[in-house]
Amino acid sequence: CTALEHLSLALNGIGAPGAGVLAGVLVGCPFLAHLNLGRNRIGDEGVSWMVRDLGECKALAHLDLSQNGIGDEGAGILAEGLGGCKAIAHLNLEGNEISDVGAGTLALLLAGWKALAHLNLKENQISAEGAGSPAGVLRECKALAHLDLHINEIGDDGAGNLAKGLGECQALAHLNL
Repeated sequence: CTALEHLSLALNGIGAPGAGVLAGVLVGCPFLAHLNLGRNRIGDEGVSWMVRDLGECKALAHLDLSQNGIGDEGAGILAEGLGGCKAIAHLNLEGNEISDVGAGTLALLLAGWKALAHLNLKENQISAEGAGSPAGVLRECKALAHLDLHINEIGDDGAGNLAKGLGECQALAHLNL
């Protein structure tokens, strides 16, 4: 698959074992820029298998892992394992089970992704406390133009935490709470 640039396997019932096998194959795709695995059943275990190999996909710019049952453990594994993927501009983690802990772990990783322009954490379990983590991303990710935190439990305090980072983020054009 040396010429593969775009792969969409959304809604295919892929679980943890399949995600691991798939990632092992994708490491041989040096031009893979867009990977959509949304609405499968990858979970935290599948993320741990995937990142071992996906961390080598240096051209990866768009990663969709929405609605996969990924929790805080998976978010941490993702943050650690994809640290070298600096080309990622679009990360979709909508509809998972990421809480404040996972949001904090992700924020540590995302701060190093200077190309990140679109971050979707819609429909997770992030509260006011966890909203401070994306605020940190706002300060560090100068290219971030779209942040979606809709359908979380951010509340008034969380909105205030986010507001602290807004002044630093000149590229932000879309904020969905």
